[in-house]
Amino acid sequence: MKNFKAFLLANSRYKLLFYFILFFIAISFVIRTILLVMSFSKADISLPALFKIFGLGLMFDAGVACFIVLVYSIYLLLLPQKLNNSLFNRIVTYAGFFLTVFIVVFSFFAEITFWQEFEARFNFIAVDYLIYTYEVINNINESYPLPILISGMLLFCIFITIVFYKRRIFTATFLSVTSFLNRLIITVLLFIVAGLFGFAISNTVAEKSINRYQNELSKAGIYSFFAAFKNNELNYDHFYKLINTDKAFAEIRAELQDSTVTYSNNGRSIQRFIKQQGIPIKPNVIMITIESFSADFMKAFGNNQNLTPVLDSIAEKSLFFTNMYATGTRTVRGMEALSLAMPPTPGSSIVRRPNNDNLLTIGNIFNKAGYESNFLYGGDGYFDNMNAYFGNNGYNVTDRGRGLIIKDQFKAPRQIIPDSLVHFENAWGICDEDLYDAVLRNADTSFKSGKLFYDFVMTTSNHKPYTYPAGKIDLKSGSGREGAVRYTDYAIGAFLKKAQTKPWFDNTVFIFVADHCASSAGKNEIDITKYHIPCIVYSPKQIVPHKLDMLCSQIDLYPTLLAQMNWSYNSNLYGKNILSPAYYPRIELGTYQKLAYMKADSLVILSPQQKVETFIYNSINNTQVATKFNDHLVNEAIAQYQTAYYLYKNNGLKQPMPAN
Repeated sequence: MKNFKAFLLANSRYKLLFYFILFFIAISFVIRTILLVMSFSKADISLPALFKIFGLGLMFDAGVACFIVLVYSIYLLLLPQKLNNSLFNRIVTYAGFFLTVFIVVFSFFAEITFWQEFEARFNFIAVDYLIYTYEVINNINESYPLPILISGMLLFCIFITIVFYKRRIFTATFLSVTSFLNRLIITVLLFIVAGLFGFAISNTVAEKSINRYQNELSKAGIYSFFAAFKNNELNYDHFYKLINTDKAFAEIRAELQDSTVTYSNNGRSIQRFIKQQGIPIKPNVIMITIESFSADFMKAFGNNQNLTPVLDSIAEKSLFFTNMYATGTRTVRGMEALSLAMPPTPGSSIVRRPNNDNLLTIGNIFNKAGYESNFLYGGDGYFDNMNAYFGNNGYNVTDRGRGLIIKDQFKAPRQIIPDSLVHFENAWGICDEDLYDAVLRNADTSFKSGKLFYDFVMTTSNHKPYTYPAGKIDLKSGSGREGAVRYTDYAIGAFLKKAQTKPWFDNTVFIFVADHCASSAGKNEIDITKYHIPCIVYSPKQIVPHKLDMLCSQIDLYPTLLAQMNWSYNSNLYGKNILSPAYYPRIELGTYQKLAYMKADSLVILSPQQKVETFIYNSINNTQVATKFNDHLVNEAIAQYQTAYYLYKNNGLKQPMPAN
């Protein structure tokens, strides 16, 4: 151990490694500061908060740096002394250093762009984006001057390499004489630090503040990415507060009970037959699921920019849900809510999970009523497993079909929207107008063959890079979210004008509902206002205009609509008819880890490590005040998510339903 300090800091072949760690910590500090400035007004910054953000941030950054250098430390450990100053080692060292610095710099650039859109460190969304590289790379290329940015990053990496060279850090590394014992000690210490960090420290260490921005700023993006990758599905039974399973099902069955319901004999089930009085009506149904469409884009919710004149106009002539909330913050979560009518479960949406075929979906309910159910998407439905999910759950599929096609991915019929019928396209898919034209062609075909149709349509235009056909609205394509919202509304107006000329129009119900809000980032870990979405049910010949102001969830849309149509059907849905006398206002929503249940103004948030938080929510100023609730309300919240997870894991959402 003689002169160990000198070996470590001045005359060690590990000098480059340790200077890289210092470089990584320094640039991480800069990035964290940039992100803090970007969200300063929302982070409620105080001196203790700054200590927390940069103190925990330093810990995470040091741990990530140790992980990054592990492979290089093994290389230095095993490299014979006679090769330390060889041409081979110089090539490996220079090339490895430059490549590592470039990857680090690129990841930090990606963090800034990710923060601009989601105001969060890397999470499950980033993991998804890594899988679907075609759409993501094209989206980045269309949203940013990528050649210029990459050139800039390369120049910066060259600059850093020159600085290290000029300071003779490379030379000191190559000319050093470090014994095997000292190399072994340093390598083992690095592994110990990395091991302790990897196994004893999790992202939850940074999630102690009630301010979500402070928590996110405390994290390290690279570590958050791998933590999200590791926890793509959280086992509810392992990580969340539980109650007795039979008690949980008794709670949820009591909640869903009303005068129309007859349950199956299986107590660990919500399978039931819903019997409506009156003569059933059978209109065609076209649901337009609008990408990233917050309620506050509309005049009806206080917006004065006149972004949505079409939707504002038809809302006054429709069944208008004014107090509806999405269950999540991703498209696939909205799809889950609108096709299964169930609350979110921890981790990824069921749309993206295995064993998600042959479920009792809304499409299957329509199929059993004699309809043809269709899923229509303007992009490639391989993205986010959409085609496989819908194709294996009762829907025919229509998509762009430009990306990867897996044989036997699903058995349902599939139509590809051909190039000849596409007038505009970006990374995510064709423009809304072209997609709606496909909807019209599909409806014409079904009508001519005498078939009723139910369509689940997923749009893409209201998404970064916010590009759309020129000359449609008075804002330049790609100028930002405002233009995309205006174009989204314009395309809906053009679609309805064409639909009104069709013979099937008078017998068709049009639903306009968002998959989720434009931004999920808010002051709180779960910001209720960031889940508020519009929902409009429009049919001049079928619907009496009416505002529904009751607090409700995305999952309540179809139980309410089916009740209005006097349908009797087998149900496995968690959603409820909000016009039923037995209905009481409540919503279910969440992130990938946190699950929320709000009944009136009483909010329960469930988190991993069996954590339960309770608040009174003030909708006027959007505040959550910590309050102690009785066990009944907490158990009611737990029952929602515990039973939903149980049913998914134990095939309780599957068909066929038992006989009535």
